[in-house]
Amino acid sequence: MRGCAMDRRRLSIGLVLEISVVAFEALSVATIAPKVARELGGIELYGWTFAAFMLANLVSVVLAGHASDRHGPAAPFTVGLVLFVAGLIACGAAPSMPVLIVGRVVQGLGAGTIGATAFVAIGRAFDEHERARQFALLSTAWVVPGLLAPAVAGIIADEVGWRLVFFGLIPLPLIAAWLTLPALRSLGSGVQMTEGVLPVGAAAQLALGAGLMVAGLGADEAYVAAPLAAIGIAVSIPAFMHLTPPGTLRARRGLPAAVAARGLQTFAFFGADAFLALALASVRDLSPVGVGVVLTPATLTWTAGSWIQAHRAGVWTRRSMATVGLALVAVGVVLMAAVLLEDVPVEAIAAVWGIAGLGMGLSYSTMSISVLSEVDAASQGAATAALQLSDVLGQALGTGLGGAIVAVAASGQGARKDALAIVFALMLFVAVFGTLAARRLPNDPAGLRASTVRSGS
Repeated sequence: MRGCAMDRRRLSIGLVLEISVVAFEALSVATIAPKVARELGGIELYGWTFAAFMLANLVSVVLAGHASDRHGPAAPFTVGLVLFVAGLIACGAAPSMPVLIVGRVVQGLGAGTIGATAFVAIGRAFDEHERARQFALLSTAWVVPGLLAPAVAGIIADEVGWRLVFFGLIPLPLIAAWLTLPALRSLGSGVQMTEGVLPVGAAAQLALGAGLMVAGLGADEAYVAAPLAAIGIAVSIPAFMHLTPPGTLRARRGLPAAVAARGLQTFAFFGADAFLALALASVRDLSPVGVGVVLTPATLTWTAGSWIQAHRAGVWTRRSMATVGLALVAVGVVLMAAVLLEDVPVEAIAAVWGIAGLGMGLSYSTMSISVLSEVDAASQGAATAALQLSDVLGQALGTGLGGAIVAVAASGQGARKDALAIVFALMLFVAVFGTLAARRLPNDPAGLRASTVRSGS
């Protein structure tokens, strides 16, 4: 595949298209979620709208990564699109929040599979010098959705109804399949899978444990919350250690630090992003259109940051690029919390949240490149699966724990504004820890390091 420029070009276009489908869905749901929760009468389940989606990803990225090693990415990609469409239908027809959450689980299984095939394809089809550009292209896949999805979803929700937002997305995965599958089939099965059983059970165990933690923290009674959270932690930690490189929990230098920093990064950014939308709707009383407009600049600055890292990959070290990026996320979270001060204009909130988006662009792709450069082709499936598990777990716990805090306020044990302030403080704390973990990435220029096998990682 690397020797055929035409196939690589088609693959790049196909990957951008498939990620655009997921982007449209993610940005649309983030915009309409407050309205959906109000209409279905389940504000206490608001966080699960996002957490259920992400927890399902924990299982699907493992399945898709290892299935791609055995059979090539085309088959899991097809399965992922079928699940994604089924999830859209279930969400669009949902009569209640529990049914909506089931639909989000199915969507999460599909979206995780789609994302996993993209990482495997980049690892197989492009050499290390080209990967920075390919990851920047994937970020570009969020540009058009970033410009259109929040506003369009908001208008549809206001004028027609939020259900059409889900149903209206159904044709996009079908178009992506038509354009992408031929390029994915050309990759073949590629690398022979290493010995051992697929760690699907460990991934399911991790998802179960994370779900128990979030459910426990969201419980009203302390005698229910404490045991659930404790059981969730006990179930999650062994599974996480099995699925990630040794030393990830300590952010050991090299591959473990990159995996750890990714999880902390997504916890902080996506947790803050989800509850910024809720704050704009409930504290500032913005319509879905208004919420979408405020969230859009961060998507655009993320893309700008990705292209900056692609152009500077041979000059700036991975450590400095990732550290600066995580620091900008922390700055963005601090400044964005001013959304709770009603004297601060929402235009200012949109601008400062763009700082966090820029930081994500600089650091997100840098960590992906770092992971791929730490292993040889035979280990790319396992390494990228660990990275994506950390990515998805960070998003799930960030939104889930934030939802648990807000649920306490919804049950009358605290004011909504105070709960959101606590959520934003939590995201800042995690972003600072992510910055420290990024300091343990390799201190050499991104994209220029020879691939090596890291035994024991």
